[in-house]
Amino acid sequence: MTLSNQPIAFQQALTHGSALKIISGLTNFDAQNVSDVVKAAQLGGATFVDIAADASLVRLVRSLISLPICVSAVEPDKFAAAVEAGADLIEIGNFDAFYAEGRRFEGPEVLALTQETRSRFPHITLSVTVPHILTLSDQVQLAEALVNAGADIIQTEGGTSSTPTHSGILGLIEKAAPTLAAAHAISHAVTVPVLCASGISDVTAPMALAAGAAGVGVGSAVHKLNDPLAMIAVVRSLVESMQPVKTTKAVIR
Repeated sequence: MTLSNQPIAFQQALTHGSALKIISGLTNFDAQNVSDVVKAAQLGGATFVDIAADASLVRLVRSLISLPICVSAVEPDKFAAAVEAGADLIEIGNFDAFYAEGRRFEGPEVLALTQETRSRFPHITLSVTVPHILTLSDQVQLAEALVNAGADIIQTEGGTSSTPTHSGILGLIEKAAPTLAAAHAISHAVTVPVLCASGISDVTAPMALAAGAAGVGVGSAVHKLNDPLAMIAVVRSLVESMQPVKTTKAVIR
């Protein structure tokens, strides 16, 4: 495991179940949007950010914030330049960006990508997304194999497969149900931290932690906003939702 290479604050957030990753998008190369997203992440109190594996973006983001930078790709070749530019950790995923194009990621391919990436980058923290298109039992089996192959963090997904039938709070819970189920099942099967991502909101972030996740990843709820202040507000609401619940004792007079 290479999590020990990360800043203490990052490690503690995973240990205490309070890690928040803000995702600008694997296919998002809009420098202005990425800048707004990562600055909102830092100002709002996020733990780290996740951007496309692009060296120029990494250098830009590093000039703007001090949070750890994760870069995402589905081709190991794209990691080299991004790591050289200063990326702190790498992510195989997020696959959500490809499903609309009909591109599927099956277990054997994800495992092969993990093995190749780990062999090429043996000393950097590696996170791997488990595809939600697999059955839950297959997701668990793949997660175990990914950890054996060197994954330091497992990430779940599922927002694109859910079909909420209600609006409001109930709809938010329905939206997050697939990734929450995966987080629960996988976190009880592996010893590495699990990040619950895809379809997560301030309503369901606490549910992810209760399910066993070490943190959550949030993307479109932030990067699809056009107002930087609104982005900061969303990040802050997520951070607040993930704080331990404070209980008060009734005082009888």
